Amino acid sequence: MTEDTPDSLIPYDEIVQEALRAVVGRVLGEIERGGSELPGNHHFYITFKTGAADVSIPDHLHERFPDEMTIVLQNKFSDLEVREDGFSVRLSFNQIPATLSIPFAAITAFVDPAVDFGLQFQASVPELEPEEHDAAQNDADRDSDADRAATEAEDGSNVVTVDFGRKK
Repeated sequence: MTEDTPDSLIPYDEIVQEALRAVVGRVLGEIERGGSELPGNHHFYITFKTGAADVSIPDHLHERFPDEMTIVLQNKFSDLEVREDGFSVRLSFNQIPATLSIPFAAITAFVDPAVDFGLQFQASVPELEPEEHDAAQNDADRDSDADRAATEAEDGSNVVTVDFGRKK
């Protein structure tokens, strides 16, 4: 875009972000309808802003992850409930069960390394200053997929990133 490009009166970036978040909702809804079992080798890394409106996580997790957190839905999760505006799921962290409720608007990334698929989003929350935190360690089985997914996301393979420039 050039300096001469006028600001759009149509919020294309918001419309596209909302549509892509609906993909996450549909995928999770399919898993919920299937009895919360993931087919084949599918598993999901879901990153979200912990300080976003309507995010509900236990205080001890919020203290460890004051800005952003990544959860893994693979073998050890239960009570997946998908709503129109978000989802909740029960996971274990260091053998302590916790229910997390996450609105789709708080999600910043969704990756399924089994099929090389990923989406990255702009957070729909005011910018929060990121703080240092520990790595997420919920009790899901983890292997080198996280490293592979991060590497693939950096080189852009099968990752959709939507970033519309906007004049300030």
